[in-house]
Amino acid sequence: MRFLNLVRWPNLLLIIIAQCLIRFALFPSFNAQTALNLWQFFLLVGSTVTLAAAGNIINDIYDVQTDSINKPNRVIVNSLVSESFAYNVFIVLNVIGVGLGFYLSHAINKPAYFSIFVIISATLYMYASYLKGIALIGNVVIAILVALTLIIVGLFDLIPAITIYNQNIQRGVFQIILAYAGVAFLLNLSREIIKDIEDINGDYTSGFQTLPILIGRQRTAIVASFFCITALGLIVYYVVSQLYNQPIAVVYYTFFIIGPLIYIVIQLFTAKSVKNYKHISRLLKLVMLTGLLSLCLYPLNLC
Repeated sequence: MRFLNLVRWPNLLLIIIAQCLIRFALFPSFNAQTALNLWQFFLLVGSTVTLAAAGNIINDIYDVQTDSINKPNRVIVNSLVSESFAYNVFIVLNVIGVGLGFYLSHAINKPAYFSIFVIISATLYMYASYLKGIALIGNVVIAILVALTLIIVGLFDLIPAITIYNQNIQRGVFQIILAYAGVAFLLNLSREIIKDIEDINGDYTSGFQTLPILIGRQRTAIVASFFCITALGLIVYYVVSQLYNQPIAVVYYTFFIIGPLIYIVIQLFTAKSVKNYKHISRLLKLVMLTGLLSLCLYPLNLC
């Protein structure tokens, strides 16, 4: 259980759900061809998850001082596990993740794709050790990496299987993945900014220059709401332009994605306490889950 808490298993589970829904819900709905067999696909999921877990560990190692102020009851490194143990697990997970990436890149005859895994590993380390303390930069980096967990499925499983006969289908499905990744980027960016508001006291003590430290909580909340509103606008446009004749899909998007996002935006303009921002952060994570579950509508021909 200590290990699961160290790697932040709920976040890893979200990655697994997202990638499996793309492979087993989205792809079959369009009869898209895949480059990876079932075993290789799960190796891709394993590689993504192990690198994400390694990133969570190194982040906790560097955040001991900050978390002791912001989340004293949730400090794991030097409390439940030693720093040396955490660092050793970080190295092992990175080796596994990058090693699997090397194998998969050559399996699909795209050796250059191996660099993606190396860049992810290096970026997660740079984020934890330096980038996290820079206003917006750290937030953008994490949001990009989260979006990449979706895009990477298309890069490894969809693009290499393109032929002259299926290129329209393959590219169309990849565009859907990019659309989901774009919204995921915006919502995760908003959530990361909100988390900085929650952690302002510990971040200030650690010498970070995050957005709420530089411009204050309320102005930062407005910035976060901007990204939420942008994502909301894109989703509403999609529903109005593409799903107007699919009542079940319209109901799903309205009650489980659009409605909660409107509520979140309102809360961002009225939030005053850390408790309020934590509530908003949890809701955003829930909306990300319901957004991913909308992929289940494709096999039912509701999207």
